[in-house]
Amino acid sequence: MNRKIRLISILLFIGIFIIYLSTSGGETPYNHFTLLADAFLKGKLFITGNYPWLEKVPINGDITNFFVVNPPMPAILSIPFVFIFGKNFPQQYLAHLIGAGFTVLTFFLSLKVKKDLKLAVWSTLLVGLGSIVWFLSSVGSTWYLGQIVSCFFLTIALIETLGKKRPIVLGISLAFVYLSRSHLALTFPIFLYLSQPQLFKKGIFVKKFKKFMLFATPIGVVLVLDMLYNYARYHTLFNSGYFLIPGTSNEPWFSKGIMHPSYILADLKIAFLAMPIFLDKFPYIQPSWAGMAIWLTTPAFFFALKAQAKEKLVKYVWLAILLVFLVVGAHGGTGFAQFGYRFAVDFYPFLILLTIKGVAKQKGPRKIHWMLMCIGILVNLWGVIWINKFGWVGW
Repeated sequence: MNRKIRLISILLFIGIFIIYLSTSGGETPYNHFTLLADAFLKGKLFITGNYPWLEKVPINGDITNFFVVNPPMPAILSIPFVFIFGKNFPQQYLAHLIGAGFTVLTFFLSLKVKKDLKLAVWSTLLVGLGSIVWFLSSVGSTWYLGQIVSCFFLTIALIETLGKKRPIVLGISLAFVYLSRSHLALTFPIFLYLSQPQLFKKGIFVKKFKKFMLFATPIGVVLVLDMLYNYARYHTLFNSGYFLIPGTSNEPWFSKGIMHPSYILADLKIAFLAMPIFLDKFPYIQPSWAGMAIWLTTPAFFFALKAQAKEKLVKYVWLAILLVFLVVGAHGGTGFAQFGYRFAVDFYPFLILLTIKGVAKQKGPRKIHWMLMCIGILVNLWGVIWINKFGWVGW
């Protein structure tokens, strides 16, 4: 990495972090992860305290002692901050840092696709300011932070897949993805195939086995630890926490259970058809907590369709997007409350990679690419300011 690239990446990180900090709505009350980090530091797996607004699984009916159902990676990342500043460390600060880190990782991902500094800067601004990553990172509530953390480690895995392809680095980064958004494990075989295709060909078994174990061991260790974590909490090896939240089964969006294929249609409507709310009085237009279409919040994602469809990498990246969408779409509810369609963020690193490849194929970024990126920035600026600063948002 030359000095110029290093300097630009640092400046981008600092600039985007400052933007997230200055556009934040303030301290999020949904700070499960900093409270859980404090519990971990005290040797406990549960939170103690009266927090009636938090999503929780009460222990033996006691709502002042409860388990957090969300995967624990953001809490693990919070531990150093909570150790230094205490459990009142504002959780959204971590979201600002991780979100800015994710956008700068996109800078390096772009350079792996094509060594074009303009394209790398365009890609970084697109993700950091021209997508709903801005809103999620500025708010930093539990659900948003979990998604941003998963994007951070998923992008590391993509960079490694396009770069040195070290199985141990891939294994560690994907293990952390699992601890952030566990359903993304569906994409892990795709990473293995794209980074280590020789494992699927005839050859020396011992060499193959070593590489496979370097990839699989970190994931396996984390999987075992997660099972032990679940067993200690729920006496089952799987995270059944969502099924144990009081009243969950009575919610109308879970009328057919937590997961059901029929829910996918509702997600498709939000992802592609949802509009903002139009009013007959000031401010005349406002975001909807129900969501907004992906192409409205980030119109530049259209360029993902320009990626070379016959390329093996492109085919498998589209497959990864499909797999993730089928899972999040089959989940009851469509991601509300949200700006844009936040469940799409689970596959954003893949979609971003395709967008970068599509723009590179068009020998961009050209005027049309910059124009659509700027439109995305204006839309996301509008959403962040309307919601975080003025509270102009509805259903």
